[in-house]
Amino acid sequence: MTSVHTTRTEQVMQLIRDRIERRDLTPGARLPSVRAMAEMTGYSKSTVVEAYDRLAADGAIRSRPGAGFYVSAPLSPLALDRIGTPVEREVDPLWMLRQSLTHRPDALKPGCGWLPDSWLAGAPIRKALRAAARGDADAPLTGYASLLGSPPLRALLARRLDEQGTPASPDQILLTESSTHALDLVSRFLLEPGDTVLVDDPCYFNFLALLRAHRANVIGVPMTPTGPDMAAFAAALTEHRPRFYLTNSACHNPTGATLSAATAHHLLKLADAHDLVIVEDDIFADFEHTPSPRLAAFDGLDRVIRIGSFSKSVTAAIRCGHIAARPDWIEALADLRVATSMSGNPLSADILHAVLTDGGYRRHIESVRSRLARATARTMARLREVGITPWIEPAAGLFIWARLPGGLDAAKIARAALAENIVMAPGNVFSTNGMWSDYMRFNVVMSDNDRVSDFLARACR
Repeated sequence: MTSVHTTRTEQVMQLIRDRIERRDLTPGARLPSVRAMAEMTGYSKSTVVEAYDRLAADGAIRSRPGAGFYVSAPLSPLALDRIGTPVEREVDPLWMLRQSLTHRPDALKPGCGWLPDSWLAGAPIRKALRAAARGDADAPLTGYASLLGSPPLRALLARRLDEQGTPASPDQILLTESSTHALDLVSRFLLEPGDTVLVDDPCYFNFLALLRAHRANVIGVPMTPTGPDMAAFAAALTEHRPRFYLTNSACHNPTGATLSAATAHHLLKLADAHDLVIVEDDIFADFEHTPSPRLAAFDGLDRVIRIGSFSKSVTAAIRCGHIAARPDWIEALADLRVATSMSGNPLSADILHAVLTDGGYRRHIESVRSRLARATARTMARLREVGITPWIEPAAGLFIWARLPGGLDAAKIARAALAENIVMAPGNVFSTNGMWSDYMRFNVVMSDNDRVSDFLARACR
């Protein structure tokens, strides 16, 4: 809040400094004219002139005779938590990431987005590591990867895409460090600061954090059990002219929803009419019993870019993701990869290929699907016992999206849970505008726990 002792001139100066710090105004950007700033603030033109003169004297801006005022100050280091509207740390996506990744002895993490270590493919990974150490693996232990990444792994990913109904050649696949790295490269490729991106509301909270880093204008479209609300989606296309739409089609994070074929067809028709690119994150694909509709399959990788990794189903310790897209886009994305991180990790790619082609992995993932189904049923029952209502019953995946009783504040409950060494995921962190404040995302494995149930029973009274 502005101090009562701050003059109008100082208020205008602070307004400009804040816009420079948030990167709304970058070096070389032209400031609003004196008249425009006076109309914007409601202050006199003489007040604005004095503010501009003092900022110029400080070196923050400079005057170009006959052309106006321009930003000259160097940018301060980027701090993501200072971009956009100030929010409580408890409901900020970065807060959620920090809590999930912070090591806390004996902590329970029903709000996290991954499986426990004991559920992952430990045996196939150790087997692949031993083979690499003995020199049995195909890839060398030293040197850079090829431009697009490991040819055997890209060929395997192409076959997996084809099984999902998305024909793609290995040359249409670029390996990355993770699905987050894949999205970062795609955002560098498609976005300029200020461009609009559509996301589901709710959506995965790190989508919001990463797009914030790219200075995107993020607009949420209400989510339904079969995909985005198509009336709201069409209105957002007309009003905001977004650069791309980012979504999970299968095992949607956080809702567990599954895209319907009818919604997919409608969405792609609108995308074609509005020249919209779609980025489809398919990181939970292995958890489905039967593949559900994919936008990439209906589109044939024309305007859909498909990203993914195996950090949820194999291991997060081997960082290897991928991008599948049309060939000319892959070429440009590969150049971006070289410019920003030089090369991939051939050892990680080789180990991942060995795990995925090991007969034990198929049996492992089939077991995980069955265990997830049982954990989902048990967690649904636990939540209902304390008055928490699931939004839908998910067909597959890790998550239950559920409403707290009596309009309870999920952020307040998350703060109380943290005091008991329990990390929960309040609904606010998944929303572009702070909606879903009485919802939480529950990891079905991590939430199937008496200590979590006891806490929720007390918190929901």
